[in-house]
Amino acid sequence: MIEHTPINVVRQRKRFGEKLFFFPSYLRLPLMAHSSVSAFSTAPNLKRVGTHNGSFHCDEALGCFMIRLTDKFRDAQIVRTRDQQVLESLDTVLDVGGVYDPSRDRYDHHQKGFNEVFGHGFTTKLSSAGLVYKIGLTLKHFGMEIIAKELQLDQGHPDVHRLFLAVYKSFMEAVDAIDNGINRYDTDQPPRYVNNTHLFSRVGKLNLDWMDPDQSSEKENEAFERAMNLTGSEFLDNVRFHVKSWLPARSIVAECIEARKDIHPSGEIMALNIFCPWKLHLFELEEEMKIDPSIKYVLYQDDRSKHWRVQAVSISLDKFESRKPLPSQWRGLRDDELSTVAGIPGCVFVHMSGFIGGNQSFQGALSMAKDSLKLL
Repeated sequence: MIEHTPINVVRQRKRFGEKLFFFPSYLRLPLMAHSSVSAFSTAPNLKRVGTHNGSFHCDEALGCFMIRLTDKFRDAQIVRTRDQQVLESLDTVLDVGGVYDPSRDRYDHHQKGFNEVFGHGFTTKLSSAGLVYKIGLTLKHFGMEIIAKELQLDQGHPDVHRLFLAVYKSFMEAVDAIDNGINRYDTDQPPRYVNNTHLFSRVGKLNLDWMDPDQSSEKENEAFERAMNLTGSEFLDNVRFHVKSWLPARSIVAECIEARKDIHPSGEIMALNIFCPWKLHLFELEEEMKIDPSIKYVLYQDDRSKHWRVQAVSISLDKFESRKPLPSQWRGLRDDELSTVAGIPGCVFVHMSGFIGGNQSFQGALSMAKDSLKLL
């Protein structure tokens, strides 16, 4: 059995599927605030974070934002320079300096021989942002601390580690890959990483226009701080999505997978007790939980009509083709005609492709799924 956050059922109503859930208390906690101190403040006693001046990219802007969320470098001053003597005097340096040494808080990735990757099955070479975020085998970097603060849990909690990996996959890896010039696609293979923000190009547009008459370092620093705030706010939005939406949905799907044989002894039909986004979690959890045979149908209630849906699971997340579509003789039929042909009362419809159908009741939808397992 896979370990997951319990979504506790607090009351069982008469009808299947009308369970109420308590979500973990940290899902209702206030959100972590980012620094209100200017990145270029000259207030005394602040730690100093170095990065290069000139044109900036997404990775060092995000890295600077993230590192200022940590206890060690909270509200630190950003110093943008390529002067090696100045860099050596700073508390930490990102994306410049030619050194990766976490024991001295040096996080450059441009030097010859650098091949650091995130691990945990990810093989994309890291950028300065990924170096700040990742966790090494012996030295903890800062991503786990940031996630733990947002969840208000200890860094050793399994949900902290789970979100740490999920945020890297959905957000951070694209920053690393694009900064290192790694193509997303390799011929006809699936994409190497997720990129759904185009953040890298949006940060690039914040650089000073070559026609701007004011090319001063002060103006450049203002643009860099805007880039930090843009990348940082999207990073925190991604973390908060995983805290408040992704993790509860994953827990619901995990519990429903574990209970699938209570629905049908084959284990090939799963029913959601409460509707949530389920497809991504289903594929990931099937692999993690080594589910065999695979789940063919998912039942869930439509919130608007209160009818029940029976949806055929696709062969993969990015394919429309179903593992076992609903029977061909049902496809395109509706209501009484469909009920007569299927021999199941209360049928509403079956899509022409056979990927989804509906019934007025849970038992009717379950009968449609059961019969579909037996029919071609």
